[in-house]
Amino acid sequence: MTKTNKMSFQDILKKYNLLLLLLFFTVLATILSPNFLSVRNIFNILRSASFTGIMSIGMTFVILTGGIDLSVGYMGNMAGMLCCFLIINGMPILPGMILGIVAGGILGFVSGSIIQLFKLPPYITTLAMQMVAQGVSLLFTNGNVITGLPEGLSFIGKTNLFNYVPLVGIIWIVLTIISALLLKYTPFGRRIYAIGGNQEAAYLSGINVKKYSILVFVISGCLAAFAGVLMASYLTVGQPTAIVQGETNAIASVVIGGTSMRGGFGGVVGTFGGVILMQIITNIFNLVGVPPFMQYIFKGVIIVAALILNKFVSGENKQN
Repeated sequence: MTKTNKMSFQDILKKYNLLLLLLFFTVLATILSPNFLSVRNIFNILRSASFTGIMSIGMTFVILTGGIDLSVGYMGNMAGMLCCFLIINGMPILPGMILGIVAGGILGFVSGSIIQLFKLPPYITTLAMQMVAQGVSLLFTNGNVITGLPEGLSFIGKTNLFNYVPLVGIIWIVLTIISALLLKYTPFGRRIYAIGGNQEAAYLSGINVKKYSILVFVISGCLAAFAGVLMASYLTVGQPTAIVQGETNAIASVVIGGTSMRGGFGGVVGTFGGVILMQIITNIFNLVGVPPFMQYIFKGVIIVAALILNKFVSGENKQN
């Protein structure tokens, strides 16, 4: 007799939990608003999610190694302000945007280097870098909004392909595909997973743990800065608080997407779904009139619930 392979409830949750959550909240949002599934609204969700989505890709790389980056939101604000400051003072648009992204990579390199050289906890180091980035973003104009920027700055942030598809959404999707391929098919990706799975074993196998652990913070800094520059392009102003709770939304998206906070498991495809889910939930909050300050509470609850769900479906709750 041959045994039939039946999936347990835990197996189903482990394989399809994000898809089930997306389906549930999509149905709920559709019930609350019949226009939710309209083409225009779907692409509006894609645009709104793109800024957090690009930031979350970098956060995924960091968390896969067992680290965390609490500076990404303020890093994005800093890059957007720097970009606008340079442009309003005469620098061409493209070089101004590139320098904003480079600045994020430099701060990411500083964070990663400090963590590795002095063996400091990532959450403490990046919390300090969060303050540095916030201070720098306020320094350019004493906290004032930068206005009077050229319309050409909005060429990426506001461009729609075929009148509907946001260019920033296409950029996010392309970056997600590239990152997924890097993680799955290259030595770089295998080393990232190895470091997250067991740093000591990775070191003994010949992997330069320090180099790759610093590199993921550089990637995170660059992508956070890129998100901030794109936000500045969309708003066409330099706003020191343009990205609100960026690190919270990024962490929540990565965790909901199935990446383990311990590192070594997960990926950017799950993060993509996590970002979309968070955006749908935010839309639902707005539809039912949940005040913004209450949304912070619910997002905190969502992060904890996602951690519990991931622990359950991965079997980590079982005691040996």
